[in-house]
Amino acid sequence: MQPAQLVCALLLWSSSVAAQPIQAIAELELHRYLGVWYEIARKPFAAQKHCQYAARSIYTLNENGQVSIDQHCLNRHGREYQQVAEGFIANPPFNSKLKVSYLPEAVRWIPVWRGDYWVLKIDDDYQTVLVGEPKRQHLWLLAREPHLAPNITQHYLNYAKRLGYELDDLIYSQAK
Repeated sequence: MQPAQLVCALLLWSSSVAAQPIQAIAELELHRYLGVWYEIARKPFAAQKHCQYAARSIYTLNENGQVSIDQHCLNRHGREYQQVAEGFIANPPFNSKLKVSYLPEAVRWIPVWRGDYWVLKIDDDYQTVLVGEPKRQHLWLLAREPHLAPNITQHYLNYAKRLGYELDDLIYSQAK
C-alpha cells in the first residue's frame, strides 16, 4: 500500500469510528450510582471553567424523583466553587441517560438548555465511570476515590478513544 493510500485508509477508518453513534450502557442502577464521585479527568466544559483542583460531585435524588448534582471544586487560588445542577432522567426505567440543567432552580423545569449526560461505561462495583454525550464534545472520568490507578485510568480513556473521542484537550483533575 502506498503512503497516500495508507493515510486515506486511516482517515476513512477514523471518520467511520467517529460517525458511529455512541451508546449509553443498557441500564444504570440509580440507587448504586448516587453518592460522591471524584473527577479524575474531563474534556473542557464551560460550567467547570473555574475548577482546577479537587473536583467532586454529590448525586442525590430530589423530591421530584430527579437527580440533584451538587458540584464542588477549588479554583486556581484555592477557593471553593460550588454549583448545583439537576439531572432529568431521559430514558426511564434504564436511567443511563440524563438531561442536565444548570439553570436557576426556579426555572429548571423548562426543558431548554439541558445537556446530555450519558453513562458510557461503569464497572460492576460502581467505583469507576465514564460519562459523555453523543456529540463527543464532553467527557468525564469519575471515581469513588480522588485517585485512580493509572492502568484503570488508561483502560477507560482507551475506551473513550475507541468511541471516537479526541483526548488531546483532556484536563486531569488534581487532588489537593
